[in-house]
Formats: sequence, structure tokens, C-alpha cells
Amino acid sequence: MVPHILHIIPSFAHGGVPIRISYLMNHFHDLAKHSLISTNDDYRCKSRINDNVDFTVPDLSSVDQGALPFKIKSYRQFLKQQSPDLILTYSWGALDWALAHSMGKISRHIHLESGFGPEEAFGTLWKRDLYRRLALRNIDGIVVPSQTLVKICKENWKIPERKISYIPNGVDCEKYAQAPQENIIPGFIKQDDEVVIGTMTPLRGEKNLPRMIRAFAATQKSYPTQKMRLIIMGEGQERAMLEKMITDLDMQDHIILAGHVEEPAYVLGWLDIYAISSDTEQMPNAVNQAMAAGLPVVGLDVGDVKHIVSETNKDYIAPQNDEAEFISLMEKLVLNGDLRQTIGNSNQQHVKKTYDQSRMFADYAKIWGISE
Repeated sequence: MVPHILHIIPSFAHGGVPIRISYLMNHFHDLAKHSLISTNDDYRCKSRINDNVDFTVPDLSSVDQGALPFKIKSYRQFLKQQSPDLILTYSWGALDWALAHSMGKISRHIHLESGFGPEEAFGTLWKRDLYRRLALRNIDGIVVPSQTLVKICKENWKIPERKISYIPNGVDCEKYAQAPQENIIPGFIKQDDEVVIGTMTPLRGEKNLPRMIRAFAATQKSYPTQKMRLIIMGEGQERAMLEKMITDLDMQDHIILAGHVEEPAYVLGWLDIYAISSDTEQMPNAVNQAMAAGLPVVGLDVGDVKHIVSETNKDYIAPQNDEAEFISLMEKLVLNGDLRQTIGNSNQQHVKKTYDQSRMFADYAKIWGISE
């Protein structure tokens, strides 16, 4: 029989972790059946799951969502009823479920941690660390995509090294290297001699998109004769604030808030530079995708961002919080097409060698208990 895997995630909206889960489900298709709980009841990323995947959303109407003691008891009852072969909890938002399972083993339990929200952008919070130690004390293992998180697991959460699995995010290199398609972003047509900077990210506080917009506006002001545009792909609660900021800077003709893009692989080829302005990251999928598309990356040294780009690209990752250097590096890439090409080629070779998705699939087959 194929294993029944129960996924519990804070949100199944479009974003790095849900997209990776969808890729994995599609790859293994009939080798597992999946139930998935999104604790905020957002399941938009279901659109990425193929029809041949056995995927269900359990009915939680009988589950108590009140005070913690009652909630934990109810969660345990629900887990016993589901009787999965494997429970996968994801990030901080699923820790109450992890705590419920820690009270007595029901199934094999793996926790997956990919990063932090704005409240932990500059370091984990000690109260949350204590809760993680409690909730994760009896897990069978934890999976993390960055060396930064490996260190946090050992030092902050006191998880034994034998239980920590480092699995870097993988990318479909062929898919993201393909030629771009027109009309994926309504109204966008690339102009001759135009330099297009782009990013793919949820519009959330920890992504610090105001920094991205300020850097682009400063570059445009310094070089007003250079044609350039910024495309921000993604949706989120900060959209209205970003729209106002773009209007206040009089950048409406230069910055596009493209919203959610279902197939970013068809857009990346229009870009000349990929930019990332986050306060906190671990191993962002979008950077791998950008490298597979042959793009240079300009960003800040958070999480494993500097670690994962090619050696040629590392000098274009500014120190954390150094907005002035971020702007300076963006300007250098905007002004030098040969440099962009050299770094982009290096990134493309590097990601094929190091982060091709075949490695990730093999590692996750072991975690999920799947025999391909």
C-alpha cells in the first residue's frame, strides 16, 4: 500500500513552501496519498497539484480551536482518527499540532522548517525557542533547506544532530531556462535597450519590498536616460501600501505589481537582473529559479542567499541591512550588460551542478518513505 501522508501547514497560499510541496506531490503522484490541513484555511496552491495526485482536505469542523489544552486534546483525537503513516508539520504555525503529537506517538512525525516571519527576522525569540523545544522533543526528524537553520536546530532548539536532515531546495533547471512568453504579465512588452529587474515573492513585511522599490527608484534617478523597469510578482497584505509608495515616488510607469504569476518560468526570461531585498530568508526557491534562467542576482546577505549563488555572483550580495550597498550593486549590474551575462552564465552552470531538483526528489523520497 502507498503511504498516507498528512501535511499540516500554516498556509497553502502560493509561496515557496506550498509550491515545493506541490512539485513533490506531482513528481511522486501515485506513490503516496496526501491529506493537507492549512491552518489559516487558505488552499489556493491546490491549483498547482495535478489531477493524478490523491489529494484531500480533511473536514476540521469537529476539531476544537479554543484554549490550548482543549485544542491539543482535540488535535490528538483527530490525528488518531486520520491514522496517517507520516505526519509532516511545517514551520511555526503548525507547532500546536506538533505539540499534540509529542504527547504520545501516533505516527512517524517529521517537522519541516524553512524560515521565519518579520518578528524573527533578526534572530529567533527565546519564548518561541522554548516552545519549539517542547513541541519538537519527540519528533523522528526535522528537515531544513539551509545551513543557517541547521545551526539554529542544534543550538537554539536542542535537536540532536542525528535527527537533522539538510535538504537544499531543488529546481527544474530545464523548465526555468526556457524562452519567455508574451502576455503572461498583462500590458508588459519589453522595450529595446531596456533593463528589467524582477523579483518573485509574497508581499509580506519580512520581504522588505519598500527597500526594493527605494533601491530601484534611486537607480532610476541616478541614471534617468537608462530605460529600466521593476516587476514585482506576488500577492499579499502589503499590496495597498506598496501601491501608495509607488505613486508617492511617481514610479507608476517604471514599477509593475504583477500580482500572482502561475507560471513564473515563462516570465523570468524577460528579466535582466533578479533582485531580493528580504530581511530574512533561508534558501529561497526563487533565487534557484532565477539562476536556472541564467540571471545575475543582487540581494542582501541573509540566510543562505550568498552561500547558494555562484562564486562570480557573491560580490553582488550586499551585507545585511546595507541598503546603500544594495543600491550601488544594483546600479553596477544595470549599467554593465557584459557583467550581467557573465554572472548569469556562471549561475546557470552552478545551479545545474548543485541544486538540480533530481537531488531533492531523491532526498524527499527517503523522508516520505517512498520507493521510486
